Parts: sequence; structure tokens; C-alpha cells
Amino acid sequence: MTMSLNCRALEAVEALLAHAEERRVAVHLVEGGGRYVDCGIERRGGILAGIELARICLGGLAEVSIVPGESGGIAVPLVQVVTDHPAQACLASQYAGWALKDGKFFAMGSGPMRAAAGSEAIYDVVGFRETAVAVVGVVETRKPPTPAIMARIAAACRVEPTAVTLLAAPTASLAGGVQIVARSVETALHKLAELEFELSRIVSAHGTAPLPPVAASDLAAIGRTNDAVLYGGRVILAVTGDDVSLEAIGPQVPSSASHDHGEPFAAIFARYNNDFYAVDPHLFSPAEIVFQNVETGKVHAYGRVADDVVAQSFGL
Repeated sequence: MTMSLNCRALEAVEALLAHAEERRVAVHLVEGGGRYVDCGIERRGGILAGIELARICLGGLAEVSIVPGESGGIAVPLVQVVTDHPAQACLASQYAGWALKDGKFFAMGSGPMRAAAGSEAIYDVVGFRETAVAVVGVVETRKPPTPAIMARIAAACRVEPTAVTLLAAPTASLAGGVQIVARSVETALHKLAELEFELSRIVSAHGTAPLPPVAASDLAAIGRTNDAVLYGGRVILAVTGDDVSLEAIGPQVPSSASHDHGEPFAAIFARYNNDFYAVDPHLFSPAEIVFQNVETGKVHAYGRVADDVVAQSFGL
């Protein structure tokens, strides 16, 4: 690649801001340096803003689009993600692996700024980090990022605070919903990384997941957006190598491999007192995973979509 993840993302940010009024987003300078783009806090944002937000989160290495779908006979748009650089786009950039906390502000940081910090263990697995002169991140929050958060990101990424751009949208928003549901491929890759699958074997990826209606609260939206992937997500991976290893690992990948699988995420979350870390980590993967071996021509499919749970979660 001739451009870094952060450079690609920064170009996409400037393209978004060139149409800020149309996309219903706004940029704000943060005291002490840096800026954040409001994609759904005070500004309304929208589906198109969400698509651009997701692309930025993927470091500009994936195409994100909305395609027709349905659940229980009712029209539900699908968020589609396609990438030829799955590990870099999804794990080195999109994965929400950076906990950002300052007083009452807390959010998990996503996006290519993580690759510039490079402190998470996943980067040893992916084998990719980068040096950047300016960094871009995405946070799922209803509160504007604080000067301390911007300074912390700058220090970790070895840039000036003025070189930090964060894009923010709450879970219960149109743009926030799109960028979260655009994580179907990411959840599959993260699960495979946890299962110690050789990620270099994955050469291309395609994923879809249903876009839920915006919920009345962020807590309810957490339930719906998780269900979109856990019970409605479908991921197809083009892979290389032998088929025996695919047959061995395949049944462990879909969300149905978890003992927590089977009821809406809101109910599971409540059972664990809203503690993400108490939920079985094997649950966080798409409903269906398909491996297409580009060397042998064989196809291996595991898991299934649970339309009934999706419909219940979405209130259809």
C-alpha cells in the first residue's frame, strides 16, 4: 500500500467535512488541540454519514454500502462490507480495542489511530503497525471527547494534539448504528485470531448484517446492534491453505458456538449486570461463517442466521 491507514482515513474525513451540511455532521475544535466530528451527538447525522464513518474506521481499506434485505418478511437494510485487506482494515484499524477514559468520559476507541499507538497485543498477531504524522479515530459516545483524551491519544501515537481527529456518534443514532453493524467481518476475524487461525490465509472478505431501527436509548441500541451481527451477520472469507484445518476450526467460529447464544443480547447483557467482560467471549462473532478455499475450490459453511431473534430484537 502506498498510503498509511491514517492517511487514507484523513482523506476520507476531509471528504466528509466537504459535505458536512449534507451529511448533517459538524466539526469542533478541542481546547488544547485536536478536533472531533459530531456525527450524531448534537448533529443528526444519518445513514450516509454512517457509511463514511464506517469506511474511516476501516482505514479506507474497505467498501461499505447498504443493500436490500429483510427479516420476518419485513424490509431491513443490510450493511455490507467488502475488503481485500481484512486483517489490516478490520483488526489493525476497525476493532474497538482502545479504552479511553477521563472523568465521566469513557469510550472504546476504534480506527487507524490504534495502529499508530500499536500497544495492543493484536498488533503482534496481525504483524502490522504504522508511524503517522496525523491520526484518526472513531468513538461510540454521547459525550464530546475531552482535552485530556485528545492529549492522551496524541502522546500514545507520538503526534501533536493538533494532529488528532476523532469522529463520534452514539450507539442510538443512525450513523452510530451503521458503523457498529459494519463490524460483521471484524468480529469473524477477531474470533479467528482468538482461535489462533493464521490470519495471512484470509485474502478477501465480504460481510453483511441487518441495520436495526434506532433504539430509544443507547443501552437498548447496544442490544440491537449486537443482535444484528450475532444473529443476523453473514461473513464469507476467501482463504488459502488446506481444508482439514478449516473443517476443524469452522464449528468454533459462529456465535452459536457460545453457551450464551439463543436469546437477544439485551437479555444476556442484563443477566450479567451489563458487564461485557462477563459475557462468554465466544458469543461475539457472526451468525454464519463461510470459508471459500481459493486454492482447492471447496466451500465450508458453519452456523445459521436466526431471523426470529433478529425480529424480536428489532421489534418487527
